[in-house]
Amino acid sequence: MITAIREVRRAKGLTLEDVAKRCDPPTTAQTIGRLETGTRTVSVKWLNRIAAALDVDAADLVQLPDRPDIPVAAILDGASAAAPRHPASITPPHAGAGLVAVTVAGGAGDYRSGDEIWCERLAPDAFAQALNRDILVPRPAGRFAFGRLIGRDDNRLHLLPPGAGARQQVITDPPWIACAVQLVRPL
Repeated sequence: MITAIREVRRAKGLTLEDVAKRCDPPTTAQTIGRLETGTRTVSVKWLNRIAAALDVDAADLVQLPDRPDIPVAAILDGASAAAPRHPASITPPHAGAGLVAVTVAGGAGDYRSGDEIWCERLAPDAFAQALNRDILVPRPAGRFAFGRLIGRDDNRLHLLPPGAGARQQVITDPPWIACAVQLVRPL
């Protein structure tokens, strides 16, 4: 199995020792190095441990032929851009089972026309996780509300729509909400 452990580790600016300490239970830097280079076989258990230590999905550590990585051409630091010291690549985002998208047709608040907002669906028992974040809420008759979740009392959600002068909306008993997790913006 070809893994991208080294590339992900380097992209996150971590050393072998950092990853080894983050593993649960902790391991040695030498072991992580052997797993990166393929000297030691990477089992599913090890893949999951290292993915948790790097705070990525295990799938992000496996290089598949049909999922190309994007080479990093430059690193932007303040006002300058420089070539990376070592070859690096990033893995494009992949769609998870609970993701839905919102496309922006006209500018609203911080969002511009052409933006894609990736949202993760949450069940009612997890609504508190979305407090002070932008959410999508289903409404009757195929409509939706979108805005910042600013409050929650019992079964009512208080939303502040994007844009200046927008009035607060109160929505009762939505079956689910989707919390914004990633913004994709074309330049």
